[in-house]
Amino acid sequence: MDLLDQRAAELAALQSRIVACRRCPRLVAWREQVAAERRAAFAGQQYWGKPVPGFGDPAARLVVVGLAPAAHGGNRTGRMFTGDRSGDWLYGALFRAGYASQPASTARDDGLELRDCFVTAAVRCAPPQNRPTTEERDACQAYLAAEVAVLASARVYVALGAFALAVLAKVLGVAPRPRFAHLGEVGLADGRTVIASYHPSQRNTFTKTLTQEMFDAVFARARALTG
Repeated sequence: MDLLDQRAAELAALQSRIVACRRCPRLVAWREQVAAERRAAFAGQQYWGKPVPGFGDPAARLVVVGLAPAAHGGNRTGRMFTGDRSGDWLYGALFRAGYASQPASTARDDGLELRDCFVTAAVRCAPPQNRPTTEERDACQAYLAAEVAVLASARVYVALGAFALAVLAKVLGVAPRPRFAHLGEVGLADGRTVIASYHPSQRNTFTKTLTQEMFDAVFARARALTG
């Protein structure tokens, strides 16, 4: 087994552990309630209703970290940033930067492939009001740490929002915790770089706190750093 196959196998094993996780009673109850009740627009669909693992290239030099799956996005489709407006923004930007094979992500089997990129999140279950508790955040941190360890080719990490930045900084051993600023950078001693970005939530995109040009600049910078 070559190194890439080994990483893929380790990620697959980790994904199985993530999907089976039931550590946080509040999140388990919420994700399953949403999956049972469903939104009217998706009433005919079978929701995933489980923790959502990361997705992408085992040899990725870019790792994108979000907050958590959306209740009717990743919690419905079973793939991070898939089937919601935030995902439309993220995969559109990754496509324009050459990291994604197509500009939209609607389902796990829609043919989307990531090249040199891996997408994950700080918390793996959809939280009520998109607000995990401190205990839920900490319970999930080990999964991100395990992904970071397996994705040893990563040179750039993009943190989508202050929550993701704080968790990622802790996983990478960055101290003191960096202050959030869009396109803010933190250089690690080994040459890796963390880039902060506003999260592509509807609140940020509708208010123009995050524009397409601002988001594209994040991934243009990531591309420049990875070469």
